[in-house]
Formats: sequence, C-alpha cells, structure tokens
Amino acid sequence: MRKARALSTDQRSWPLIAVLAVTGACASFMFTLVMPIQAQLPQLMDAPREATAWVVTITLLTSAIATPISGRLGDLFGKRRIILILLMTLILGNILAAVSTSLPLLLVGRAMQGLMSGVIPLGIAVMRDQLPAKRVGGAVALISASFGFGSALGLPISALIAETMDWHALFWIASGLGLALLGLIAWIVPKDRAFVSGGFDYLGALGLSAGLSGLLIAIAQGNAWGWTSPLTLGFGVGGILVLIAWGAFELRLAHPVVDLRVAARPTILMTNLASVALGFAFFSSAILFPQILELPTSTGVGLGMSLLAMGLILAPAGLVQIAMAPVAARMNNTVGGRVTLVTSAIIISLSYVLALLAATEIWQVMLANAFIGAGIGIGFASMPMLIMGAVDATETGAANGLNSLMRSLGTGSSAAVMGAILAASSSGGSAPTVGGFQLGFSVALGAAVVAGILALCIPKPRPVQAVAVDLSGHSSLAAKKA
Repeated sequence: MRKARALSTDQRSWPLIAVLAVTGACASFMFTLVMPIQAQLPQLMDAPREATAWVVTITLLTSAIATPISGRLGDLFGKRRIILILLMTLILGNILAAVSTSLPLLLVGRAMQGLMSGVIPLGIAVMRDQLPAKRVGGAVALISASFGFGSALGLPISALIAETMDWHALFWIASGLGLALLGLIAWIVPKDRAFVSGGFDYLGALGLSAGLSGLLIAIAQGNAWGWTSPLTLGFGVGGILVLIAWGAFELRLAHPVVDLRVAARPTILMTNLASVALGFAFFSSAILFPQILELPTSTGVGLGMSLLAMGLILAPAGLVQIAMAPVAARMNNTVGGRVTLVTSAIIISLSYVLALLAATEIWQVMLANAFIGAGIGIGFASMPMLIMGAVDATETGAANGLNSLMRSLGTGSSAAVMGAILAASSSGGSAPTVGGFQLGFSVALGAAVVAGILALCIPKPRPVQAVAVDLSGHSSLAAKKA
C-alpha cells in the first residue's frame, strides 16, 4: 500500500513540474513578445518614439511590483488561487492588446501582462509544498531556468509571427497560450494546505509600488530624459525616499507585505544582493549581443543579421539553461547553493572574458552567449534553494518574490547602463563603436565578479532537501548538514 501511494505521488510530480515550468516560461515570453515590432510601434500607434518606449517599460515596471506582492498574497490566500488570477489577468491583458488601435489601450494590456511574472516565485513555492523532498531541487532548477528559456525561444517565435502575420496576432496567440495554461493549472496543481496568518498590508503594498515605480522609471527613462534632468532626479530620489519611509513603516507591522526582518537574515540578504549583480550580468548580454548581430557590417562592428536570424542564433542559450537544470540540482544537493552560485558567477565571468577577446564572428557570439546561459541556468537555480533553506514553508512565496524583485532590479539597471554606454560611444547618430561594446563587456564582467564575491559571503545554508512539509503545513528539518 505504501509503495503504491509513493508511486502515485511520484507519477503526479512530473505533470506538476512541467505545467509550472511552462507557466514560468510563458511569463518571461511576455518580455520578448513585442521586440520584433518595437521599432515599428511609432508608425503603428501613430505616437512619438518616446511614448511607445513605454510598451516595454510598463511591463518591466508591473513585473517588478507584482513579484513580492503576489508572493505575499499566495502565502495568505493560496498560491494556486493567485496563479489562476494572474493567468486570467494575462489573458485579459493580451485580449486588450490584441484589439488595441491606440497606445493607451496597448499600454494597459502590456501592464497586465507584466503581472504574470508573479507566477515564478509562486510556482517555486508550490513545488516546495507539493513535491517529494527528492524532487524539489530539480524542479526548482527547471522553473528557474524556464525564465531564460522563455525569453530566448520567445524572440524567434515572436519574430516569425510578426513577419508572417498581422502584429495583433502576437497577442491573440499569447492569450490562447494563457487560456491553455489556465486550464492545466486548475486541473493539475493541488489546492494549498498551509496558509500564513495575518491580513494583507494594503498600505505597504501601495508604498512599495510607489517607491519601486519612481526608482524604476528613473532607471528606464534615464537615457531618454538625461541622467541629471529634473524628471530623472525627481522620480529616482522620490522613489528612494518613498522606499525608505515604506521600510520604516513595514518594520512596525506584525504582518507586512515584505518582512524586512526576514530579508535581513544574512543568507537572504547576501543572496538577494548577489541576485542584483547576477541579474545585471545576465541582461547585459541581452543588450549587447543582439546589437552586435543586427548592426550592419558597414559599421565595422555589426554582423548584419535579421531579427529572426538573430533570435535563432541566441536561442540555444535558452536550451542550455534548461539542460543545466539537472546539473544545478545535483550541485545544490552535493556542494550546496553557495558553491553553486559562485560557480555560476565564474562561468559568466569567463564568458565575458571570451566576449572581450573575440566577438566578431557568429559562432563566437553564439558560444559566449551559450556559456552565459549555462551560468545563469546554474545561478538562478541556486538562489531559490538558498532562500528556501533560510525561511519557513509559509514564508516561501514572499521570500522568493523578493528575490525575483532583486533580479529585476539588476536586469533593469543593466538595460539602462548598457544603453548609456552604447549611446555614449555613438557620435552624431552613428552606430556604437567597438570600444563601446568592449566597455559594456567589461562592466558586465565586473558585475559577475561582484556576484561571485557576494556569494562567497553567504553563510552555509540549511539543506533544502532535508525540509519537509506535513499535511498540517508545518515544516520540519532533518538534523544533517550540507
């Protein structure tokens, strides 16, 4: 009887892992969905380029806000329920974008799509709650890798759709994907068994949203507005001041939207700081390599690839991330999350050294990008395991949501910094120079090194494979060391 029950539980594991991984990939797909039409948006929307840039910015903004808040909501009201709500929001957002003929309606749809990022920390928390202990490491590694996998494969898919169909088809197809996932999540993901006590901190959520909005708008628009312009400084400084006031307010609450006392634990704090640096290093490649591939050969630095060809060249990095999931899980179980994260930083650092030495041929760009994918596949898988080893089961959603936010801050900062570097190397509207790309690679290399140093400062974590959740939702720890 016991053997049959164990077999049944194991058989249910893979459908759960698969549907949550695909859902995570769908969330990341929303970021690359509009890249093929980004340059044409001013003509399509009959709006200035500065305004259409918000089609990308607003998704990044709502994504950053959604991850920690949805994690807390999941801990309170059920992770499965919040995932379903986010999927319904995604479907509605895609429908609004699909029928849009003006920029405001498209922006509303894109903002709703960004909320989908909240499913990634929620999916990780569901896996901890529902899977046998031996499955958790590999499952978390897979859903972590799905973020990069969705972005990498989404680019050529979006380019193919945009080149062969009307651009509205991008959103109709995405809404169909969301509808299919809604049914699969409702069917496969079990209902939650453990909930955290306390109410939802609505004022804290509002303060966090306002502070993050100001800071991220300053980062995203700094190049367009000028880094010393009143608008940039107003949003940036205002956002920081709001976040400081928000933090002081949260520390006074028994049930805050983000528990800063938990976030201040050495393991979580250093992991989150390393996440910012690693996110910066990762997204730098997403800015630099596409431009090298797409710029005309006449510039002396570009390889003259089409958008579709560029997407296909960079897509293998996403496949590498998925392939590294079992490797990352094995490393987490044998050498621990800290060593795994340091290894990730080393691989990414070596990748940028390779890019500095040679990035003038297609195979060189593909190789360096694939190595970065391998490093990210390992690194992104180690972070949730480190976080889960330092929090109780009922805190998993919020803690992983905060970690996802830290990665978003790293990627957002990277886009702004790399954009500023390339813009500064361009004179009179010409293409970026070789020196500009070299500087970009050097800064990304520095970020990867910083991530490795921060990872070395992480205390030795509790082994996540020794964490179990019983039917009442209480966590227990086996008395063995990593």
